[in-house]
Amino acid sequence: MKFSHSIQFNAVPDWSSNYISYSNLKKLIYSLERQINKPQGEAQDEENTSLLGGSLDPDTTFKRMLDSELDKVCSFYRLKELEIFGELDQFLKDAQDYEAETQDVNMDDVVDTENQRRMSRSQSVFNAPFRRKRRRSTMSVSFEEPELEDDSDSDAEDSAAMLKKKPSMKPRSKSAFQTTPDLSGMAESREDLRAPDTSPSFLRRRPSLALELDANDPGQVSALYDSGITLKKRAISLYVSLCELKSFIQLNQTGFKKATKKYDKVCNRDIRKNYMEKVVNPSYPFQEATLGHLEENIAKVEKVYADIVTKGDQDMARRELRLHLREHVVWERNTVWREMIGIERKAQAANLGIRQTLLGGGQDPSRVRLQGDRDASESKEIVTPVGRYRCPRWLFSSTFFTLVTTLAIFLLLLFVPILKKPEQQNCFAMLIFVSLLWATEVIPLFVTSLLIPFLVVVLRIMRSDDKPHQRLDSKAATKAVFAAMWTPVIMLLLGGFTIAAALSKYHIAKMMATFVLSKAGTKARTVLITNMFVGMFLSMWISNVAAPVLCFSIIQPMLRNLPADSNMSKALILGIALASNIGGAASPIASPQNIIALQNMKPSPSWGVWFFVALPVCIISIVLIWLLLLVSFKPGRGTTIVPIRPMKDKLNGVQYFIISVTLVTIVLWCTSHQLEGIFGDMGVIAIIPMVLFFGTGILTKEDFNNFLWTIIILAAGGLSLGRAVSSSGLLHTIAKSIIENVEDLSVYGVLVVFAALVLVVATFISHTVAALIILPLVQQVGASMKEPHPNLLVMGSALMCSAAMGLPTSGFPNMTAIMMEVPETGVRYLHVKHFLTRGIPSSLLTFGVVITVGYGLMVATGL
Repeated sequence: MKFSHSIQFNAVPDWSSNYISYSNLKKLIYSLERQINKPQGEAQDEENTSLLGGSLDPDTTFKRMLDSELDKVCSFYRLKELEIFGELDQFLKDAQDYEAETQDVNMDDVVDTENQRRMSRSQSVFNAPFRRKRRRSTMSVSFEEPELEDDSDSDAEDSAAMLKKKPSMKPRSKSAFQTTPDLSGMAESREDLRAPDTSPSFLRRRPSLALELDANDPGQVSALYDSGITLKKRAISLYVSLCELKSFIQLNQTGFKKATKKYDKVCNRDIRKNYMEKVVNPSYPFQEATLGHLEENIAKVEKVYADIVTKGDQDMARRELRLHLREHVVWERNTVWREMIGIERKAQAANLGIRQTLLGGGQDPSRVRLQGDRDASESKEIVTPVGRYRCPRWLFSSTFFTLVTTLAIFLLLLFVPILKKPEQQNCFAMLIFVSLLWATEVIPLFVTSLLIPFLVVVLRIMRSDDKPHQRLDSKAATKAVFAAMWTPVIMLLLGGFTIAAALSKYHIAKMMATFVLSKAGTKARTVLITNMFVGMFLSMWISNVAAPVLCFSIIQPMLRNLPADSNMSKALILGIALASNIGGAASPIASPQNIIALQNMKPSPSWGVWFFVALPVCIISIVLIWLLLLVSFKPGRGTTIVPIRPMKDKLNGVQYFIISVTLVTIVLWCTSHQLEGIFGDMGVIAIIPMVLFFGTGILTKEDFNNFLWTIIILAAGGLSLGRAVSSSGLLHTIAKSIIENVEDLSVYGVLVVFAALVLVVATFISHTVAALIILPLVQQVGASMKEPHPNLLVMGSALMCSAAMGLPTSGFPNMTAIMMEVPETGVRYLHVKHFLTRGIPSSLLTFGVVITVGYGLMVATGL
């Protein structure tokens, strides 16, 4: 959680305006950063000049703001301390008076006596309506209606006190005003409360001193009881206030540390140590003596609480007070957190509305509903010959009509005979059905994947391997389809996620990236290509989903110091997105489509072979895209670049361990073919980092739960689809018909055809979905050719899946890039036109590299 959110979450709501204004300090830091990095001689902005108070010294300006915040915090603390300590002094005096009054009185008897009186009153009130109305006489005892009592102190009177047994042979509760119920014998206690006291008089306890006092002065026992309850409540309230005061000191001290640290980091200064030691720490709230005095007062409250409530047991008193504090904070935080979430949701809804306007209404309004539209009617009235009816509005949305149309096509293909064999007919209908669901995304992609094993079993699509013409029954088909969903390839994907999580969690990837980017200098063309190669490299190891997010966070200082409409900003963001797409082909674990390709390649190529083919293709493609961006954006014109500073943190033992395990795992993956006799498959090698990272506590179960399980389910569903299509014979039938049309083409011609097909399909739908649908077909076509080269065709098509980047929706990096906004205005850096004019040419350039350089390298490796 960011500290600006944390300070809101942990602050006392009534004191919120008196904490350090961390958000305002951050805004000032970024303004000073822009001021520092302005070229010399450039005219100063009036807004910045007024912000600096006419001074151009950023250190003086920032310290002046810090001094103002410090004065605010110190003034409030002194006033609040005076108020709370005054209440504490009065509380201690009242506690002494109370102890003097109760010096010779057994408070257990007082509590028992008062509880008996109050229970008898409550029982009389409960039973009064059911009693017969008796005629008054001199012999009858008059019934007095109980006085109405204030229930505001019901928590102080305690459920435990109400559960306390009537005087009996059992031992007493340890505390006179105990709040924790005694669970032993609770059932008997409840029964005792319900039943009248019918025990013989000689077994009843003799009247105590408290009862004698009550007989002589009926109000004295009640007064002592109420005084004890009041003191207990005051002790709890004071304990909470003192702890809040202590939290106020700690939160603000942390805020000053973080603000000065951020200023040093962003503006490349070094004021933190000096300012904290000479200004903040000597201030009254942050002195050790102040905190020590506060701790002493907390201890005094604990002692008084122990004397009054827990009969001198300070450990129990401390536990009870902390429990009360915890309940108070939980309730308070729950309230504050709900308000914060509400504000955040409203802001997101407003931003969503702006984005919809900027996108020109390109998204289906049935999928996105603004906050202000929730009050609108969610039903629609329709008129029929038999009357008027109100139907849910979603029934009239384009999403619902798309789903209905897809289902209609599925049913039509099931019953209209197209293929001779029923299993192939059913498989063809299922293939078209799931392809349409994936392409239109009317339901989530992973949900469609979960449908595949269900349809395979119900439609009896799979056939026996031993008897190719015999369809499997439901039980056998279930085992076969689920076995296809969990393969070594899925373990390889999990191993890749594990390495990515470790590199990202311990900032190793960020340290490497900032180190490389710090060497790029300030020339626009050098900075651009360096960022693109960093994006490609990170995509190889932490996936092309996480890599652009990390890169965009690293270049934030650079973007803040560029004008909002700068061509350099556009080129930088678009360049990282396109390079991350290309990087998705650079290693077998970089993207799900590569995992699917490995599953369809028999035998699977080693990592060394993959690198030999993919790295030159990716490097050449990125260089060509870089030239395209330089020519089209001309980012060097009037651009002043702020260099990125490397992280100064030194590698620790855990980080060295993570790097060592990652390198060893990669080496084993690269030599997996030579080690088949030991490990069998790359999926088994993937278990090594999982066991070492999760087993040693470097990664936790929360990290495991945060894996992209939707991607894993999507890949597993695709594997089961490929197995079903192959088992039914449909794949062979389709491949045979395609071969008849391309039989005159060479392997190179077939590669060009399929690479172009994949490029078009993957541009409009997900790269992973395109691979799921097309790669099994490509493998079957390649295996059925006169000169079989299935691995060559599959790898070429897999490389083209990552090269499809002509639209904002063509891949995760593009989706991330299109949503990047200028912080001050909320306006997006990129628009759809930028992807059309640069993304499509980039895809065509990569297509040319794959069918030339890539083809030559694949032939050289013998694929």
